[in-house]
Amino acid sequence: MKGAKSKAETAKKAESKLSVKSKGTDKASKKPVKKGKAGKDPNKPKRPPSAFFVFMAEFREQFKEKNPHNKSVAAVGKAAGDKWKSMSEADKAPYVAKATKKKTEYNKTIAAYNKKQSEGPNDAGEEEEEEEESDKSKSEVNDEGDDESGDEEEDDE
Repeated sequence: MKGAKSKAETAKKAESKLSVKSKGTDKASKKPVKKGKAGKDPNKPKRPPSAFFVFMAEFREQFKEKNPHNKSVAAVGKAAGDKWKSMSEADKAPYVAKATKKKTEYNKTIAAYNKKQSEGPNDAGEEEEEEEESDKSKSEVNDEGDDESGDEEEDDE
């Protein structure tokens, strides 16, 4: 009876399957707790396209005119990639120039955006502190009012 397992071996396997492991003890020590992603700011300017993506925008239009029946995004991407690889530096120069122009515009707008962001939180932080103080004073007033109403209820009984 080769390969036969004893009852002891099967019992050990069954116990190991049924044993309950404590959750979180081993894993918590190994990995730090993730807090989640910070939300994206919809007002933040988008990054500028690279020279290839500037080329792609133009190439898509030409490709659609030549192949109106082809709706595959992958086919357009492959054709554009092949053409981009076969182009010389001189052919790519206008696209590189457009991309650098867009990048300089982006740098100006992102600098203005960052300056505005650095100024904005200071004002908002002060407002939040004022709101917290006003909430505290309201809650103290409300607590005092609750105590008085509690006394009245006891008198009614």
